[in-house]
This record gives sequence, structure tokens and C-alpha cells, in this order.
Amino acid sequence: MNTEGIENHFADWTGREAAAEAMIPLIGRLYRQNNVVTSIYGRAVINQSVIGLLKSHRFVRQVEKKELSAHDTLAVLEVLDRLELGRARIDVGKLAVQYREQGDDQSLEAFLRVELADVVGGYEEEQADVAAQNTKDIVLYGFGRIGRLLARILIEKAGGGNNLRLKAIVVRKGKASNDLEKRASLLRRDSVHGPFEGTISVDNEKNHLIANGNCIQVIYSDGPDRVDYTEYGIDNAIVIDNTGIWRDEDGLGLHLKSKGVAKVLLTAPGKGDIKNIVYGINSDDIADSDTILSAASCTTNAITPVLKAINDQFNVIDGHVETVHAFTNDQNLIDNYHKGSRRGRSAPLNMVITETGAAKAVAKALPEMAGKLTGNAIRVPTPNVSMAILNLNVEKATTTEDVNDYLRTVSLHSSLAKQIDFVNSEEVVSSDFVGSRRAGVVDARATIVNGGRVILYVWYDNEFGYSAQVVRIANQMAGIRYPAFPSNR
Repeated sequence: MNTEGIENHFADWTGREAAAEAMIPLIGRLYRQNNVVTSIYGRAVINQSVIGLLKSHRFVRQVEKKELSAHDTLAVLEVLDRLELGRARIDVGKLAVQYREQGDDQSLEAFLRVELADVVGGYEEEQADVAAQNTKDIVLYGFGRIGRLLARILIEKAGGGNNLRLKAIVVRKGKASNDLEKRASLLRRDSVHGPFEGTISVDNEKNHLIANGNCIQVIYSDGPDRVDYTEYGIDNAIVIDNTGIWRDEDGLGLHLKSKGVAKVLLTAPGKGDIKNIVYGINSDDIADSDTILSAASCTTNAITPVLKAINDQFNVIDGHVETVHAFTNDQNLIDNYHKGSRRGRSAPLNMVITETGAAKAVAKALPEMAGKLTGNAIRVPTPNVSMAILNLNVEKATTTEDVNDYLRTVSLHSSLAKQIDFVNSEEVVSSDFVGSRRAGVVDARATIVNGGRVILYVWYDNEFGYSAQVVRIANQMAGIRYPAFPSNR
């Protein structure tokens, strides 16, 4: 038996492990000291384990058809650590590949100094800026499925300096005597998304949840206009309303009557003249003067970026969107009365046909699609991760290979890279996308093209992916912007 090959594989693995272990303090220091958010082909690597880092490297082979060496990425991080960088989002994986392909005879440091010229040496300026500015106060009004995931993301991102800071959650007082402990437990443990990454403690005397050092005030209130946030040291805050109770300007405007509130963001489709924002599509429409915005729906966020990409390249004539959606808290566990059609039947036992406004809502973010889409939805007995099937007629005849190659490129090297992900495996199923932070994931193996007919299957974590989009909008509302490298070109 030839054992040399076996030993070589093991030696290679331990070498890559060592490289990943060496990355962790560099990634952490860049984040906490320089406010530099690092990623590998769009996948954030802050607080990742050794195995998580190696899996991120392995992912690159699926989309670039080439390996990404952990040793090459480590070399990039070592240089970044001594460049005194200012605030930035840096994809170290893409830079490593770019250097390998375009570095010519220059050193890695010389290459990176050119690529990152706008932020090299910006550390002192960044520190002065952080000292002059306060973090933006965030209040979560409601603490259900979306509220708790928003909390997880905000807490996770709080360590980098001048960012959004979760200061309070507002809920109605529960009937249990240990209300605060119950809410802490729901944040700590999640049947779908797993345990909270960190530690959570409770201060009953002050009504505080302390999560990874973030002190979060729990406020009990019966209405959005009945809280004086300044009593808790909160001012000029963005309130993220994730209750879904108020959706028009009059209802959401109640928040603005509470002291300490500057702006309101709704995590549901807004009614009337409220701007429905899909980040990456019409987020440039956000004005400093906007005080009430909507983050649209999870399905609208999932399909609009893909529709824009296809329309830009192939010109969509018309189409139909069928959503296969995980059941939600709006449905019944067992058969019982419900005001909606069919939704009274047991959610875990039935597929339930229902309506969706997502197809029409696309036009609010992407006006060129107005009147081109119909839509329907089927609720299915899974607790999370949904799929949108886009059945489109396009002007330019094409092929499956061309469509997939185009969408793969868009997912990696375009302004929609944070919204569109791409998977090329015939084995993936819905649970594989739990925790995905992209608005939607194109399943390349399911794509069907016949001339001018294009059928796309788009997975989306209707909880986590949507929550990530909401946080991106909140960052823009707060005026927090990070230059991104390498630029999409």
C-alpha cells in the first residue's frame, strides 16, 4: 500500500490549518482596530473558526473553477495588518487571486498599496473621525423572528468601531413573571439558526440584556408614541419596526412622536407613498430627508436583484413568479379559524396556496418591470428557507450556459454581489441555505433556457437573508459607508 499520498494529503491539510489559525488574530485586529471588514469571495470571515475559514476557501473553487490557497490569503492579511488602513470592506480572497493573475513582477505589498490607495495610511484619520462621531443608536420595535435576527447581526457587527449600535428593544409586557429571561432565552437559542454566537446575561433590576458586552435596554410599551428614549440615553435613533402592525405613514409616523427618534425603518412592504427599498437596487433613492422607509418583503428582496440582472442583459418581456415559501407565524399549527383564505389549515401538514404581492412590488424598486409580472405563492411545511421560480420571456434568445455564466459573474464581480449568490451543485436542498446573507441564491443546476424562455430557481433564507438586507439599509440611513475593495470592475 502506497502511504506517501496519504501522508501528503495530511501534511497539506495541517499546513492549511496552520495558515487559517494564523489568520484569525489578523482578521480580528483589522476589524477591531482599523474597522476593516474582511471577506473571502463575499463571505465575511470575522469571528470564523479555522474550519469555517478553510470552507470559505474551498467555496471559491465552485465559483471561480480554481483553488484559493490559505497561504496566499494569509500573505495578503499580513500585509494589510501593517498598512495602517482606514475603514473599508476588503475581499482578501479576490485580492489574492487578482495578485496571482495580475501581480507581474511587483511585490505583494506594492500591489496592495496601489489597489487600496484610498485607505492606506488612513488609520489616524479614521480614529479622529470615530472620536468625533457617535455610533448610531438603533431601537428594535418588536422582538419576533426578524427582530431577534436583526439583534444577532447588529451585535455581531458592533465590534468594528463607528457602526450601528443596538441600544434598546421595545416589546409589550408578557404574562410570565420571568419575561426578561424568556426573551433572553429566545435570543440565545434558535431552533432554525442555532445558538447565539457569544454570551448573554440578564440584569432584571435595570431591564438589561447584555449580549457580547452590548448593554441593551428592554423597554415595555403599548404604543410607538409612548416612549421617551432620551430617558435611556438614546437620541437621534433609527427605530426598526419589525412588528408589521403599522405599515402606512400615519401609523409609522407615531414613532417619530417619541423623544429620541429620528427615523423609522419598516421590515415589511410599506403602503401609500412610503419608499420600498431593496438594497442594491434602489437604495440610492434614500435621501437624508427621508424619515420613514420600508425594506419591502423578503421575496421582493430575493427576486428583484436577479430580475434586474436578467433584464439588463436579456430584456424581460413578461413573466410569472411562483414562490414556494416556508410557513410563517401568521398560519395555524393545527386547523383553526383564520381570516385569510386557506391559511386556517395546519401549516406543518399542508401545502397552502396563497397570494403574494411580491411580483407587483418589484416595480416599486425596479420601475422598468411594471406590469410585466404575475405572481402566486405556495406555503410549504418547512420552517425557513424559501424558493422563487422565475418563469421569464426575454427578447434576446440565449442558452443555459450563457445565463449561468452571466449570473455567476454578476454574483462575484458586480454591484449586486451582496444581493445575488450562486450555487452550482446538484445536491443542495433548502436547509443548505439557512443563514445565507444574500438576498437570493441562483441554483445553476436548475436553470432552464429554451431560446427566449428563461426559468430560474432562486433560493433565499426568508429570515436571515432579509435581515441582512435590512441592516444594509439601516447603515445607509445612518450615513455609514465603507469603501469596498477590490472595486467591481
